[in-house]
Amino acid sequence: MIPSSPTYATTHHRALTFSALALVVVIILWNVPLFSMVLYPLRLFVTFIHEAGHVIASVLTGGEVTRFVVYSNGAGVTYTIGGIRAIILPAGYIGTALFGASLFYIANTWARTRLITSSLGYGLIAFSIFFTLPDFFNGFLALTIGCVMGTLLVSLARRGSEDFNLLILNVLAMITGLNAVLDVFYIVENPGVSGVVVNDAAAFSKQFAPWIPASIWALIWALAAAALLAGSVYYSVIRRIRR
Repeated sequence: MIPSSPTYATTHHRALTFSALALVVVIILWNVPLFSMVLYPLRLFVTFIHEAGHVIASVLTGGEVTRFVVYSNGAGVTYTIGGIRAIILPAGYIGTALFGASLFYIANTWARTRLITSSLGYGLIAFSIFFTLPDFFNGFLALTIGCVMGTLLVSLARRGSEDFNLLILNVLAMITGLNAVLDVFYIVENPGVSGVVVNDAAAFSKQFAPWIPASIWALIWALAAAALLAGSVYYSVIRRIRR
């Protein structure tokens, strides 16, 4: 049973309505060229979250981050020293999916969406400043993305209604979560693709299991990401409605 506390979503239908509406918004953004200018900064934000996954994994496993960069073409790279590489490499895709799944679950089970939005905003600003300022020249775009998005979220929390905050949080959760899955499936179809650096799956395969193709590792990560998202949707929306 969901506690009848003001900290929880007031109705199951509210979560269902706004998650469905957010899905429609995401589909429109992805498929209508007119909104490409809106999708572009969101794509950079997804890259920011992806690289942040590498950063957090490095720090948690005792490593050091020397560079955290997002490029204008949507690519990104994080250079680390030390830490556990077997955890750091998949943390980009898995971390992005975990971010999307966690945000979706929290937004649809807690009623204080404005508090969630402001906390996320301040967190992005603090994270950006802490990890990009030491390498300001190379990390300028990452700093800009984190601080601008963080400032917009703080402003939204102050001026927007609880329902509008819920809609935006769901859109961000779906954009990040679904992109994590789609990006990994892209690697499955294009195992040799590379940008500034070789993709994470290829790097993981080369360093830890060269007898297993990068596409297989990418598929495993994609299934893990999809499971995280499916679990979030089930426990935050579907299960509560069935009850």
